[in-house]
Amino acid sequence: LNALELGAVEHLIVWENLDINRYVLRNSSTGEDKVVHLTKEQEANETFFHDEGTGVELEVVEKEQMVEWIANHYKDYGCNLEFVTDRSGEGTQFVKGFGGIGGILRWKVDFVQLEEFEEAAHADKGDSDSDSDDSDDDYGFEDGDYGF
Repeated sequence: LNALELGAVEHLIVWENLDINRYVLRNSSTGEDKVVHLTKEQEANETFFHDEGTGVELEVVEKEQMVEWIANHYKDYGCNLEFVTDRSGEGTQFVKGFGGIGGILRWKVDFVQLEEFEEAAHADKGDSDSDSDDSDDDYGFEDGDYGF
């Protein structure tokens, strides 16, 4: 789904009986929305419906079957949608191997590097500029120090 959000998917392939629901959950204390995709087994686990940090119960704003959501929104991501069935050997292999959702990409995506970048951006999000209280100039050098 990360590749879909990046616009990197040219052909989105989905199992017609994909049993996953898409939830939009809202934290009532912060007003922040979060999207999660849960199987029936995961829906029974209450931890998905509580904020990890504060334990606040999250409000279900929207619940929709993932197949339905994809069918309504795939064009927003500029891709083609193909459904597969598990009634053929290839379809069964796709469902077992990819969990029922996959895609053919337009270009190579390095998901490991993307995850590292997102983690670094998340860590920097709450970090203030540590150079702001220094008497250094805009380039990080003290007066008379030219980096030689």
